[in-house]
Amino acid sequence: MSNELLNVEDYLIKKDIFKSIKLSVIMPVYNEKNTIRKILELVEAVHIPKEIVIVDDNSIDGTREILREIEKEKQEKDNNIKIFYHDKNMGKGAAIRTAIKEATGDIIIIQDADLEYDPQDYYRVIYPIVIGKADVVYGSRFIGSLYHRVLYFWHYLGNRFITFCSNMFTNLNFTDIETCYKAFKREVIQDIEIEQDRFGFEVEITSKIAKKKCRVYEVGISYSGRTYEEGKKIGWKDGVQALYLILKYR
Repeated sequence: MSNELLNVEDYLIKKDIFKSIKLSVIMPVYNEKNTIRKILELVEAVHIPKEIVIVDDNSIDGTREILREIEKEKQEKDNNIKIFYHDKNMGKGAAIRTAIKEATGDIIIIQDADLEYDPQDYYRVIYPIVIGKADVVYGSRFIGSLYHRVLYFWHYLGNRFITFCSNMFTNLNFTDIETCYKAFKREVIQDIEIEQDRFGFEVEITSKIAKKKCRVYEVGISYSGRTYEEGKKIGWKDGVQALYLILKYR
């Protein structure tokens, strides 16, 4: 399997093994007016049968108005985009929770609305599920040979420390639990009650899939991280909460 994953995009397109599955791309959105159209364009360019489930978490920068424009544009076509709107800002975890309930695909993958993650990596992320080896797959920014933007040392160290602490309690050997790209069999993720509204979702879901004894895989992905000036939202307070939640869900 490892050799196939080296050129997984070409392999999967050549083998045509996606025709029998449907992918649900769930996208939590908050204040992403500068990237929302571009990320949708990139997601739609992926050659996998799919639906896109967007949840706007009460954006206040004009994103919501753009999404309503997109809804009108898509009404004239046979379109696979579903958009939902929160009446108040609740957090990324809450938006993911809403989207999961509405997803109908065989496999669900999380996609942030910024441009940090490349949808062309879907092929390699969902591959272990498609061939029946995994129930859950995380796309790691810290393994593999794909490109990665060089950014904050302390942010990187914090991510690795949170992952290390989580691994101690779950007895799993993840390299990156804070990654956006998490893919699940739909029946697996819809059977898990998600409680956390903010970025604590990452720790909570990792703990709960460990308790369910899911077959979990990790594959390397590319990463084009943003600076805080460019719109990055997660901060040190979220890191502190993550450590607390590791203990809570241990």
